[in-house]
Amino acid sequence: MYLYIGKTGRKSWVQRITIAGRRRDIGLGAFPSVSLAKARQKAYENRAIVAEGRDPLAEKHASPMPTFKEAAHVVHEANKPRWRNPSHITAWIQTLERHAVPKLGRKPLDEIDQRNVLEVLTPIWTTRPETARRVRQRMRTIFRWGMAHGFMESNPAGEAIDGALPPMPKVKAHFRALPYQDVASALETVEASQASIASKLCFRFLVLTAARSGEARGATWDEIDLQDRVWRIPGGRMKGGSEHRVPLSRQAVDLLGEATELREESELVFPSPLKKGEPLSNMSLMKVLRSVGLAERTTVHGFRSSFKNWTLEQTDTPWAVSEAALAHILGNSTEQAYARSDLFERRRDLMQQWANYLLG
Repeated sequence: MYLYIGKTGRKSWVQRITIAGRRRDIGLGAFPSVSLAKARQKAYENRAIVAEGRDPLAEKHASPMPTFKEAAHVVHEANKPRWRNPSHITAWIQTLERHAVPKLGRKPLDEIDQRNVLEVLTPIWTTRPETARRVRQRMRTIFRWGMAHGFMESNPAGEAIDGALPPMPKVKAHFRALPYQDVASALETVEASQASIASKLCFRFLVLTAARSGEARGATWDEIDLQDRVWRIPGGRMKGGSEHRVPLSRQAVDLLGEATELREESELVFPSPLKKGEPLSNMSLMKVLRSVGLAERTTVHGFRSSFKNWTLEQTDTPWAVSEAALAHILGNSTEQAYARSDLFERRRDLMQQWANYLLG
């Protein structure tokens, strides 16, 4: 075994061994990513394989070493089914293609070391900290996949590079939200706008139910039980992955009566007026807020915060009930095992109070 130094100064371990009467050279990895001890262990394993009459080179080439770009797309495709947010699915790979692929894209995984990772992160670590965090996290995911498949010995984006990156404070950004006292007037403003009927009804429904944008936009008639005044959102459409029952106030039921005029073959409650058979786009409701001058004061998601603040300041609702209304997971796994009720009837009273506060 010896250390090979290329013309560019790159160092790598090479093992010279005889296989079936022929002298062969086998790469053992780049230095210093692969230490002397690890290189010796690989060399020992190769000798053991040859002693059994097998060819370590043939076995190595049976699974060709992927480049960073190839591995990134494999990991992206493997994870897409479990990601529910279309924007996240697109952003996950685009962020890597913008910041990491130009420097690492053509490199085989086993040639990527900590220095290469720092070349990607250092230029954006202090100027674009949130982007840098995401790029690093996504690179770590790719390298973990590479380690699991035997392509890498260690994760070059792991804790070992922490010392080369200045610490960043953890700042939690909150969604912009209106004071709950202003929500009723916001509903009136949107209702008087030139937005499509589907957008206005969906917006009002979202506020009345304190639902997330994607949950409201994707609502279908088979999820709605008008007789029992319940909206059952299947787990596949929920952030937490579990079915969520939403009690419908009288005002929400009346709204759905208006929405029946939009009913079409797709069974969407709020179908897009522009694309037949498709739900409203993920930006449609935000465009409504922009059109009436509310976008600088609140996001669509911010109305959930307005609802939460109203429950805290204007009602005696227990914390657990308001959290259940927002479909938040309560407590740790042990607490969840004992508290299995979704507090539905108590939430029914709460949502009716909210609707009465907003619409009378």
